[in-house]
Amino acid sequence: MTTPEFDELIHAPTRLSLVAFLAATGWADFAVLRDSLGLSDSALSKQLTTLADVGYVEIRKAFVGKRPRTSARLTGEGRGAFERHVSALQEIVNGTGASLVAPTPTSASAPATSPDSVTR
Repeated sequence: MTTPEFDELIHAPTRLSLVAFLAATGWADFAVLRDSLGLSDSALSKQLTTLADVGYVEIRKAFVGKRPRTSARLTGEGRGAFERHVSALQEIVNGTGASLVAPTPTSASAPATSPDSVTR
């Protein structure tokens, strides 16, 4: 069981999105991260450096032909910090009686008409 621990560094929205993306993948190319998260090169570079400085992310730089290629992945320490942070968020949400996971719509709860067929 993961001991919940709120992590201020991970909690920033951009870093939370970045760490969540990396938690779901192995190595991810810089361009894939940039495009998936909708960040500029400089913003992504800054966030990766911040996470690498504390040991949450490993950055690998290589060349493919003559072109530089940067990739990143979550370290074991980073994965543990992310899991503890998610557990802390779940505890906060559980205190409200809600859930972090959105309920799956069922036919009983789905609207009877589509938004296009609603008359005003």
